Amino acid sequence: MGVIAASHPNRTGHSAGWRQYLQMLRLDHMTKHVFILPGLVLAYVLRQPPLDNVWWTVPLGFASAIAIASANYIINEWLDREFDAFHPDKSARPAVNTSMSAAVVYALYAAASMLGLVLAYAVGTAFFVVSLLFWLSGVVYNVRPLRSKDKVYLDVLSESINNPIRMMLGWAMIEHATIAPGSLLLAYWMGGAFLMGTKRLSEYREIAAGPGVAVLHRYRRSFQFYTQESLTISCFVYGTFSTFLMGVFLIKYRIEYVLAFPFMVMLFAHYLALSMRSGSVAQKPEKLFREKRLMCISAITVIALTLLSFVDVPAMHGFSEPQFLRVGTR
Repeated sequence: MGVIAASHPNRTGHSAGWRQYLQMLRLDHMTKHVFILPGLVLAYVLRQPPLDNVWWTVPLGFASAIAIASANYIINEWLDREFDAFHPDKSARPAVNTSMSAAVVYALYAAASMLGLVLAYAVGTAFFVVSLLFWLSGVVYNVRPLRSKDKVYLDVLSESINNPIRMMLGWAMIEHATIAPGSLLLAYWMGGAFLMGTKRLSEYREIAAGPGVAVLHRYRRSFQFYTQESLTISCFVYGTFSTFLMGVFLIKYRIEYVLAFPFMVMLFAHYLALSMRSGSVAQKPEKLFREKRLMCISAITVIALTLLSFVDVPAMHGFSEPQFLRVGTR
């Protein structure tokens, strides 16, 4: 299907209707904004800011994030339409299968961008700055001459930068005076890189085994430099960095969270296992909620972290201090 569509991308003989243009907003991807929630919770737990205006800053903040994400999706789908034609699933996108007006697409992109940034400005200065970075990340990732998605490894790192940005969006919704801890933001970034790396690995395995490596290379330029082995190793590296940095954050800011660490490791392990399956949901993160076992592990992790956010365990506080067990006397 992808190879056939690729022969004449965006020239199938029928014009796009309003529904096809609205599909480019990918409102079904709103589930990805769940990564904003930890920022909200941790900002409250670690900083305890006043919540006088939270009733309007949080809804406006989420609306802003959705609008900017939609703007990024629009420009992504439009500029990738010739390449997506080689992907088994993405070849079904409206920009590939219908004749679309560039003027309408860019008008929709401008409208979503402006709406998101105006709403962000209403939330506060810190939130606006982070939102502007969120919007710029879409430009860097998709638009030439930058187009980081074509650069090996940088494609994963630049796409996953949206993870710490989303974390900061949640933080800035209620905490306007500080930035989230660097160790947490870096852990979130590397965690996102792990997710994107496993997505690349799953795509590589499936397309290489189906249409073939040549089609994979035409779909995305960075795949010309990847192998299954290098992608697997990169996932291991991203996961190791993420867990290390998360450990730094846990010990430095709230030692009780260490008790939830085994569940976090289980999440990484299960997600990597998912990427090895045919037709893996790892290729479509917006549909992760359909993976019952992953959702079960996630729910346990969230419950554990929530409880540990408010329950002190004094016996654990000594673990952050250097200690040596005596084995004899001098």
